Amino acid sequence: MITVHHLNHSRSQRVLWLLEELGVPYEIKRYEREKSGLAPKSLQAVHPLGKSPVITEGKITLAESGAIIEYLLERHGGTKLAPPRDTPERLRYMYWMHFAEGSAMPPLVMKLLFDRIETSPMPFFAKPIARGIAGKVKAMYIGPTIQRNLDFMEASLEDGPWFAGRAFSAADIQMSFPVEAAAGRAGLDARRPRLMDFLDRIHARPAYQRALERGGPFELMS
Repeated sequence: MITVHHLNHSRSQRVLWLLEELGVPYEIKRYEREKSGLAPKSLQAVHPLGKSPVITEGKITLAESGAIIEYLLERHGGTKLAPPRDTPERLRYMYWMHFAEGSAMPPLVMKLLFDRIETSPMPFFAKPIARGIAGKVKAMYIGPTIQRNLDFMEASLEDGPWFAGRAFSAADIQMSFPVEAAAGRAGLDARRPRLMDFLDRIHARPAYQRALERGGPFELMS
């Protein structure tokens, strides 16, 4: 039996969604974020980095969203949710599977951290310095990088409703987190209608809804 070590409001939600799409039985072990927003130390007993998602199956313990998705598809997916090999769609699929965490998420995480710097309690004399530095980094690098990524993602959906082309795939599950993060904390809105339509369509999928029912509320921190 697969166990998903599920941290609330985290990337592990898309692992639940994948398993629901595949129709693979699994169980959930729940972990709650600490007041700081970080994962509890109890997750370190499962994986040394103490982060989520992590799955266990028999003697196997595996972390990292992309690795987990690839493992689950190879072991339990058959031909589901991945384009055939040696096709243009497969190349697109591979690209977006890696783009999600390699390019899209780092500036979104940086924005979250620098937003917190601007609003965190600190000595009054340090506030203008910290806020000035945070604002400059956001204006010069973080903001433009996020907007460039979103423009690229929006344009990519012109060739098909899904990231790998005409068919829904695991790449869409992997990309769901940065798109949802951008909507929650980086100003993604109706000015990019294809990405907003993508969100509407994934949220309407029965497997997505079942994953929410099992995993609990899913709201990305802003």
